Amino acid sequence: MARGGFPGGGMNMNNMMKQAQRMQQDMLRMQQELEEQEYTASAGGGVVEATVTGKNRVTAIKINPEAVDPDDVEMLEDLIVAAIGEAMNQAETAAADQMKKITGGMNIPGLF
Repeated sequence: MARGGFPGGGMNMNNMMKQAQRMQQDMLRMQQELEEQEYTASAGGGVVEATVTGKNRVTAIKINPEAVDPDDVEMLEDLIVAAIGEAMNQAETAAADQMKKITGGMNIPGLF
């Protein structure tokens, strides 16, 4: 057995540390890119559209005038919530997909 109790000596440990550092750098870069990305989704057949960032911040809401019915404000509210929820789901899915690419599918607790 080589020094430090690891087969192959300290070289394998050095390689593992370098690989972990590269993965960390890739994750930070990916996270920044995802946070800057915008995701748009619609509801009600497109009468309501919401755009969010990768940080789940709502940046835009578009409402087609035909969706505005003074007698049914509740429906419009539901459409807005649905559009925002779907846009946030898109952002979350994109983050998870990118994380799988970086980690090779390893499940690392605390990440996304």
